[in-house]
Amino acid sequence: MSMITSTTWVPRGFAAPFPTKYNFDEEEFERIATLAKLQLDDANEDLEEAQEQEAQLAENGGSSKKKKKKTKKESSPKPDARDQIEIDDDLKEYNLDTYDDDDDEATGEAQQMGMFGNAKALAYYESNKDDPYITLQDDGGEDDDDREDLQIMATDNLLLATKIEDELAHLEVYVYEDEADNLYVHHDIMLPAIPLCVEWLDIPVGKSSVDKDSAANFVAVGTFDPDIEIWDLDTVDCMYPNAILGQGGNAEEGKKKKRKKSKKANDEYHVDAVLSLAANRKHRNLLASASADKTVKLWDLHTTKCAQSYSYHTDKVCSLAWNLTESTVLLSGSYDRTAAMADMRAPTEAPIRVGVESDVETVKWDPHDPNYFFVSTESGIVHYFDARNATKDPSASKSVWTLQAHDESVSSFDLNAVIPGFMATGSTDKKVKLWNITLQGPSLVVARDVDVGKVFSTSFGPDAEVAFRLSVAGSKGTVSVWDTSTNSKVRAAFAQKMPSKLSGPVDVEDKLVGVVDDESSSDDDDEEGDSEEDGEPGEAHSMDEAED
Repeated sequence: MSMITSTTWVPRGFAAPFPTKYNFDEEEFERIATLAKLQLDDANEDLEEAQEQEAQLAENGGSSKKKKKKTKKESSPKPDARDQIEIDDDLKEYNLDTYDDDDDEATGEAQQMGMFGNAKALAYYESNKDDPYITLQDDGGEDDDDREDLQIMATDNLLLATKIEDELAHLEVYVYEDEADNLYVHHDIMLPAIPLCVEWLDIPVGKSSVDKDSAANFVAVGTFDPDIEIWDLDTVDCMYPNAILGQGGNAEEGKKKKRKKSKKANDEYHVDAVLSLAANRKHRNLLASASADKTVKLWDLHTTKCAQSYSYHTDKVCSLAWNLTESTVLLSGSYDRTAAMADMRAPTEAPIRVGVESDVETVKWDPHDPNYFFVSTESGIVHYFDARNATKDPSASKSVWTLQAHDESVSSFDLNAVIPGFMATGSTDKKVKLWNITLQGPSLVVARDVDVGKVFSTSFGPDAEVAFRLSVAGSKGTVSVWDTSTNSKVRAAFAQKMPSKLSGPVDVEDKLVGVVDDESSSDDDDEEGDSEEDGEPGEAHSMDEAED
């Protein structure tokens, strides 16, 4: 089984031209050992709790059986010394009776082995020339080839995808070469659980060697585990995340007695799956997270601690988006069938809400007018709201227009930040649809099955040079980048809005770039891969007109 659950782009200019190899030095060992000890303590606590429960059950009814086993064990006679086999005189010189003992000849004390102890015991040399056990030295040509393979050009974009493959979870870091129409996996990062969301960060986290406010290339990943892992994208082959937001990353607490894990929602960390992440681009040290524990949390990336927790939803919170102008206003969507707008500076203030007909899937602000926002739902509808008309009563809300975009859930959608009125929706019906939003409302431009299975992620390129590129991923475990400017109907619909981007002839129709995964495709999906339906520009589909 293979599946991609979420994707996000990295703008040009942030990735290091030559990502560095992971360096497992003494400082890194100490950091990993501290963080790993927290997880080991959690496992020991779970074991102790299970043993206590077993002991209680034994006292209430199973004590006789356990006692019988213990009696049998105690009644077993101890082996007599005369029954032991003596070591043959010819083998005594090999000292086989102490063969398994690991003595330190220098100190005379046995080496203590713990978690990562075997890694620390390995001698590390900066160069093979310094290693006395390597007699055949290389000429450096292979290192130069590896360095060239890792190079990322200034005209490249990174595309991040969280993937499940054969019960393994990892983050794949793709490089998209627009001019060469090429998409390939640069490196990947192993994850502890099924990933649900991913967010790119432009600030270094957990890296004391650089200024905390400098530009960086990091990523935050939310999974079924309640902790949020943060990784450095410019370092390959990492063993452990740079930081963990949540109880699993509380290193200071690990020095004391570890607290019992709580499954009750609290103000310090999530206790259930993390469903959405949103980085604040103006207040760069702030990261918002939404969870199945019904809370929204605000994290300070400088301290990696929870700065504030919010509990104004009554069901799972599944989507977040910061307002582009009012940078402290956060939009959230929930399975309680509401979307809420809250100022993070006023945690006790009741948020403004709007109500919808079914569970919310995704929420987004209009990138070209911060007074409006979109809400997609499980029933396949996209709502367009005016935030200025919303109240604290969700039942009183009325959308500017509603669009029956798909027959099944609108699992993802995106608004083009460069091209006004350009919207893409993706659904579990395996279709991707492109829409042109005008003053009269949305109209369908084109609909396609791009052969990624059920669509879980649709995202426009972040830079003007790739504004017409749409990444699509889903249940087949593949990522495709659709150059929508090669579609004739897209060119006709947006020629007035982006004439410079659509000038000149195009020889290729609907150009798709992707990494093919043959094992994940099925015959049924392949048969549906060529279906396409087009809509005429200006034609409204299932749209309610706005009232004056």
